[in-house]
Amino acid sequence: MIINNRTVLITGGTGSFGQKFTEIVLRDYQPDKVIIFSRDELKQYEMRQKFGNDNRLRFFIGDVRDKDRLYRAFQGVDLVVHAAALKQIPAAEYNPFEVIKTNILGAQNIIEAAIDCGVKRVIALSTDKAANPVNLYGATKLCSDKLFIAAKSYVGSQDTRFSVVRYGNVVGSRGSVIPLFLEQRKTGKISITDTRMTRFWITLEQGVRFVINCLDRMHSGEIFVPKLPSTRITDLAAVIAPNCEIEIIGIRPGEKLHEVMITEEDSRCTFEYDDYYVITPRFPWWKRGNCRDGKALPEGFIYSSDRNTWWLDQEAIKKMLQQAIPGFEDLGS
Repeated sequence: MIINNRTVLITGGTGSFGQKFTEIVLRDYQPDKVIIFSRDELKQYEMRQKFGNDNRLRFFIGDVRDKDRLYRAFQGVDLVVHAAALKQIPAAEYNPFEVIKTNILGAQNIIEAAIDCGVKRVIALSTDKAANPVNLYGATKLCSDKLFIAAKSYVGSQDTRFSVVRYGNVVGSRGSVIPLFLEQRKTGKISITDTRMTRFWITLEQGVRFVINCLDRMHSGEIFVPKLPSTRITDLAAVIAPNCEIEIIGIRPGEKLHEVMITEEDSRCTFEYDDYYVITPRFPWWKRGNCRDGKALPEGFIYSSDRNTWWLDQEAIKKMLQQAIPGFEDLGS
């Protein structure tokens, strides 16, 4: 594993992904150091208390908007996992300049600092909302993805690699519908925007382990997409709040009925493996042989939550929630 005996830095490291990533890496691997880079000193203090006195863990206050701070933080770093982003969709619509500064200009700062500081590999977290985006958050993440995909063109003879991981909703994460349903059921009524809605789901641990595996397999310029199960929003509601009244409130601005992770256009340069897909870059430096073990997709293929062949029924949804949300069984139904 490339993560062993290396120094790893996580931007946005005090978030839910960063905390789970740190937990798994410190427990299951042998990194030299894990550096948490984030803006929030309180969350860093709380994280320090959580993980105790592990001498492999370091904390670095900074913002991806501040290129000078990134240059300082990246000294001696081998691997960077870029998880920092502004991602609340309504806030993004109201504060577009701020989101652009973090999600797009911050990505450019990461790329330039990584190249100049000799970082070996950078993997950026993306979102299904970057595929055919309909809101500003998705549009900024699409721009960010394009920057990381093209970054190899700026490296020259240096061996710095950049790739992207794209996946769907994380079970129980802040901003997902699951915490909302759990809170709403206390009132006896839950709100659904549209009963036809479908979503991909991944647990936090699955997301972290997928990113770690992609650090090993990346060449540069790829977008890695895990194969995930789909659920119907009505089935999810039935598991979380079976006795509640359902109020249909209508689809919100910037919201999709179904999630897309691979568009028809991208599928033409995508290769399929047993448990993931790789969207390859269209640049002269990309070697087609990098995906020689992958299978080309049929013409017209779209990887969307409504066309998926892997679905969770209500019993499987319940098991997923029990595994991902501590105490879910004790919450009652």
